[in-house]
Amino acid sequence: MILKLFLAFTLIPVIEIYLLMQISAILGPLSAIILVVATGFAGANLAKIQGAQTMIRVRENLKQGIMPGDEVIDAFLILVAGIVLITPGLLTDIAGILLLIPVTRQRAKEYLKREFSARFRNGSIRINKF
Repeated sequence: MILKLFLAFTLIPVIEIYLLMQISAILGPLSAIILVVATGFAGANLAKIQGAQTMIRVRENLKQGIMPGDEVIDAFLILVAGIVLITPGLLTDIAGILLLIPVTRQRAKEYLKREFSARFRNGSIRINKF
């Protein structure tokens, strides 16, 4: 796990820097900076809107006595999208925007459900009783 975190925190910034250098060579440095800021700003606003819509669905489900399982996963993925969108870089912006698109977020949600279910069945995830 530590190796994965180390690689994530070293490889992703290196790839981001490389992409920014390549885009700066094509578009110019100022245009590359504007592109990163604009995609981050637009994505963060979209995350805010979708997060608010998801919280409204959570409240509606709770009022009706329905446990909001899918909505909680949506809220988590939208939060992750918001976090990576405020991280400077095009690769992280693309990842964040993909999580904000309902179709790709649905696929990520299905993947998470399968992964958690498999780990729970294998005993990798344990629930502590108080």
